[in-house]
Amino acid sequence: MNRTTVALLAALEALIVVAIGIGIALVPLTVLWAAQYHLATDWLVFWRAAADTWLVGHGVNLTVSLDSLTASSLGLPGAAVPFQVTIAALGFALLAILLGVRTGLRAALTPYRQAGVIAAVLTYGILATAITLSAGSALVRPSIWQGILLPTFVFGLGVVVGAGVGQARAADETSDSTARAIRAWVSGLAPALRSGAASALRAGTAAAALVLATAAVTLAVLVLLNFGTVIGLYEGLQAGALGGAALTIAQLAFLPDLVIWAASWLVGPGFAIGTGSSVSPVGTQLGPIPSLPLLGVLPPGNLALGFLGLLVPVLAGFIAAVVVHSRPPRTITGRTITGRTITGPTITGRPSGGWLFLTALGTGAVAGIELGLLAWASSGAAGPGRLHDVGPDPWLIGGIAAAEVAVAAVVGMFASGRLRR
Repeated sequence: MNRTTVALLAALEALIVVAIGIGIALVPLTVLWAAQYHLATDWLVFWRAAADTWLVGHGVNLTVSLDSLTASSLGLPGAAVPFQVTIAALGFALLAILLGVRTGLRAALTPYRQAGVIAAVLTYGILATAITLSAGSALVRPSIWQGILLPTFVFGLGVVVGAGVGQARAADETSDSTARAIRAWVSGLAPALRSGAASALRAGTAAAALVLATAAVTLAVLVLLNFGTVIGLYEGLQAGALGGAALTIAQLAFLPDLVIWAASWLVGPGFAIGTGSSVSPVGTQLGPIPSLPLLGVLPPGNLALGFLGLLVPVLAGFIAAVVVHSRPPRTITGRTITGRTITGPTITGRPSGGWLFLTALGTGAVAGIELGLLAWASSGAAGPGRLHDVGPDPWLIGGIAAAEVAVAAVVGMFASGRLRR
């Protein structure tokens, strides 16, 4: 394939990704328009609703201005005053990243990976701009600059990651001068620093992944145990079959947010659903909350064994440290890059206690940063009044998670060292 073909195929993949994301929201709304409204209203209203949903899924802020009649019918205090919706439905962002990784992997298989990456990201940005400009209305107005940049950044992140992974798999060190420069710089670092940073990155990421996996399983168990409550909330809304389907799709879009909230609960600080509320292992304190069926899984009152959830990040840090550091590198030598050997000092024998301790601190820092960033992405304003504060506190989650994982990683690494001896 030539450069033009690679660019066109990458642009087509970006177009398909946008179509999938918009279609998830637009198809059920269009069915609702045809079946319930009998094509009598303007379809552009439903297009704007789908576009706003897609933009929110990429982290774009919406400014909502409701008239007094609509605000009073909703029964939300402060709804008559223009308010912002800043919380992201991360299901759309996750889909864009995963499909972006796929696009990047495909581009990396060609000799013109840079052309493919640029064409895909540029096409996604153009389409995001068109969607943003068509989504505005008197009731809901998206942020123009965020609508142009944030969806492009989310998809571009996936594309770049996919292209990097594809290039690493190909192990073609002669085709990309930037990659060669990065490898040369990394190889020039002190071996102890290089190995410690790599171990901390692997262990910290593994610990964060274990916490998230446990949170996902916990959420699934809560849904099963509270299935009757969830169904009761569905019936209380009286949304009908089509409305219930649209509501279910919206809740699925927020499912990654709920998993991150569950992870924040396991870390300790928990999360809020409105100003002054708290859902944590210590107990649940809620005021009026939206009647979303999935919120029926929230634990009521105080939990006698809620503190056991705090063991999850500790065990995750311990397990990750034991697994990753069970066989730390004993000898690190130079490597050959494009026919040239980069030499440096070697490390022989067992790693020192200082190396283990600093690597454990790095493990905690990596896990804390990753969980803190996820907490930040899943929090924001979900409506007027007290709904301005929804989700976990990213600084608190990141700091406490870093401390819990670091302490457990210290124990895990020294314990694995004893086992080897």
